[in-house]
Amino acid sequence: MKLSLVALAAGAVLLAGCAPSFYDGVPPGAPKDAFYASVGGARLRFVEAGEGPPVVLLHGFASALETWRGVMAELAKKHHVLALDMKGFGWSSRPDGDYSPQAEAQLVLALMEQRNIHSAQVVAHSWGSSVALAMALAAPERVTRIVLYDAWVYEQQLPSTFLWARAPGVGEVLFDLFYGERADEMIARAFYDPRKYVSERFVEEVERALERPGTTAAALAAVRDQRYSEMQKQYVTVKQPVLLLWGREDEVTLLTYGERLARDLPHAHLVTYPHCGHFPMIEAAGPSTEELEKFLDAESP
Repeated sequence: MKLSLVALAAGAVLLAGCAPSFYDGVPPGAPKDAFYASVGGARLRFVEAGEGPPVVLLHGFASALETWRGVMAELAKKHHVLALDMKGFGWSSRPDGDYSPQAEAQLVLALMEQRNIHSAQVVAHSWGSSVALAMALAAPERVTRIVLYDAWVYEQQLPSTFLWARAPGVGEVLFDLFYGERADEMIARAFYDPRKYVSERFVEEVERALERPGTTAAALAAVRDQRYSEMQKQYVTVKQPVLLLWGREDEVTLLTYGERLARDLPHAHLVTYPHCGHFPMIEAAGPSTEELEKFLDAESP
């Protein structure tokens, strides 16, 4: 997206006072069989399955728990799996407030408490990885192991548009334009072989999700609260074993950041998958899920 600063400034003036609105309730059209928990002023949709050592699944930015559909089915055979739509995404509510990784982490920890899960292994994708690391930093006794898929956790990963979006008015212009782009083009960039995975139905589902009330406001708030400069200094203190799973051809979170994270986290191991983009749980479903299970089972009784 190439926009001049002059155009951004002009748009900011036009949209001043016209910020996108949040939405406190459950978005209309939510599945009738969905389960919800009231946590920290938000209504969080969640699903649980299986019995055994607890595992918590965290999705990425502008995503939902369905990302883990295939993974969850496998893990539930031997684990108690908890997956959720984080505040602002999926079928969870989109209230005004703090959307930082630290704030989202506190909501996840509170949901775990409600579901009688004192500690768990945490599996996260992309932006959700920053939430997982925030959980480990804030409550290390409650996170036993960590698995991160194509993590988005460094200030240097933020594109210039995300940095510009921090300015009042400018962010509103950018997100008005962003959500006006073709969803299929945005999704295709996340896959090594989009022709195989980006179906018309998939695109339509994403487009409908973007239309839910409060979505633009929540996404903009989450972008503005992605401030990793101080947080990333603490990664060297994470004591939990960490497995990093990465698509070698990921254009969203470049492999160089996976290699950097493997150096920063004292007990991390990096595994990469060829011919794979931002979603190894989809494009490398077999080998990545096998690696995930092997890592999680190492702590099982």
